[in-house]
Amino acid sequence: MPDLSMALRDLDARVGEAVRHFWRTRERQARRQGATGQKDQGARSAVTGGAQMDGFIGLLTGVILATGLEARHIYYQRALELPGFFRPTKEWDLLVVKDGQLVAVIEAKSQVGPSFGNNFNNRTEEAMGSAMDLWTAYREGAFNRTARPWLGYLFLLEDCAGSRRPVSVQEPHFQVFPEFKGASYARRYELFCRKLVRERHYSAAAFLTSDAESGLQGRYACPAEDLTFDLFARSLAAQIAGHATS
Repeated sequence: MPDLSMALRDLDARVGEAVRHFWRTRERQARRQGATGQKDQGARSAVTGGAQMDGFIGLLTGVILATGLEARHIYYQRALELPGFFRPTKEWDLLVVKDGQLVAVIEAKSQVGPSFGNNFNNRTEEAMGSAMDLWTAYREGAFNRTARPWLGYLFLLEDCAGSRRPVSVQEPHFQVFPEFKGASYARRYELFCRKLVRERHYSAAAFLTSDAESGLQGRYACPAEDLTFDLFARSLAAQIAGHATS
């Protein structure tokens, strides 16, 4: 029988394994692209291959299974498209669909330097746009006509000088909100993940940081107590548990 309490109790070590998988996958992809003589510019060579966040998706799949939900309702690495309202479809990282009802959706993203500025804007716009597209499609009856699905956002940021350094803001016409003044990119991502949840764009969010060296040993941090992986996993488990035996 599945044991949810055991699955949640041992999260820290298994998150460390997912972090280790992330950095090892990046290294392998960078070496492989370098060997072909077609290495992408900058750190992009370790990004275009994808799969870095697979360890986290596998871990969350295990949490879902521990609720008692059958594996046939979980979609990972296949059949990940959902209809959108502003575009035909969007491919997510993990879906739970049971009895024609969308139960849970997860988006897992990461950012490694050096281009934190441009990538921050891209990541925030992408996350907000995806959420708006999904919830508008939900309102129009694309998925469920009753229960609201659970939408989760998981983000891993490289912990380095570039992500910790205070960043200035431009205010040619109006003042930006005070929490952004002098905030590093790490702080901006923390604020972003928190606001996604507080504004109800996402049901839960997790924000993790890790550096390239100690990350290979599975070390990571959760800078904000309201954005920990533990809370994220427990929120997901609570959503799934209501559907596992129904």
